[in-house]
Amino acid sequence: MFCPHPAAIKTSQFTINLVNEASLEAGGPDNVAVSIVNPTMEASGVMMKHKDIQLIAATGGPGVVTAVLSSGKRGIGAGAGNPPALVDETADLHKAAKDIVDGCTFDNNLPCIAEKEIVAVESIADELMYYMEKEQGCYMIDEAQQKQLTDIVLKGGKLNRKCVGRDAKTLLGMIGITPPDGTRCISFKGEKEHPLIAEELMMPILGVVVANDFNDAVEKALWLEHGNRHSAHIHSKNIDHITTYARAIDTAILVKNAPSYAALGFGGEGYCTFTIASRTGEGLTSASSFTKRRRCVMSESLCIR
Repeated sequence: MFCPHPAAIKTSQFTINLVNEASLEAGGPDNVAVSIVNPTMEASGVMMKHKDIQLIAATGGPGVVTAVLSSGKRGIGAGAGNPPALVDETADLHKAAKDIVDGCTFDNNLPCIAEKEIVAVESIADELMYYMEKEQGCYMIDEAQQKQLTDIVLKGGKLNRKCVGRDAKTLLGMIGITPPDGTRCISFKGEKEHPLIAEELMMPILGVVVANDFNDAVEKALWLEHGNRHSAHIHSKNIDHITTYARAIDTAILVKNAPSYAALGFGGEGYCTFTIASRTGEGLTSASSFTKRRRCVMSESLCIR
């Protein structure tokens, strides 16, 4: 039973129809997946409290996840993520630029695992940004344009939902810029505290934080991930650097030398996960996570040992 986000009704219902068609083609039952036609908070509340609903998996902001975890039912809650992509001096910079921009722009950066910002060591930061701009369609904005974009994207200090999931050309158009064809991403250099870097935006805006060296880069990446333990990325050929970063950031997902979506089985290892439940501890969920495992024990009686 699905209660989709109001902004994703058509996509969700299209997907549910595909699932049901696949079930019928395989000789299974119809309506193995169903959805609320007009989802509202009231409708989701009724669904969560229904006696036949035993497990709730929630993806979204802290409000809906908190509602699920306080529902009295077993809940799997997706946590927030602000995944940093660390690039050190040993990385293949052409490939790193392509992988990072490919991951950041997939579905206009809506996936919570997508690269939200870059932390690059100083010795290679400018070269990386050059490849991002010249080879991967990144549009570099100056300080005045950053301020304009911040005022729109974080209107009144809060994330502007009208900007979420919009492509780079649309976002640039909101501040009066007509970028060239092929523009995929918006980028700039900034401090880690910059609001377009520190906040999880879910749009193709990719700030670059410059670090003095690898250890400084790890510290900055840890700060930017905000302790969510959700997702992180690294581009490096130094195994010791990768290991140090992995242990320090301790996320459910860590992608090495690939776009973020490699973590979902697309060009990488493993299965496609349904949700990254960092908040409730499941990590990468699968069909087996959505089962209720029981143990029924009686001492002495009915024992045939």
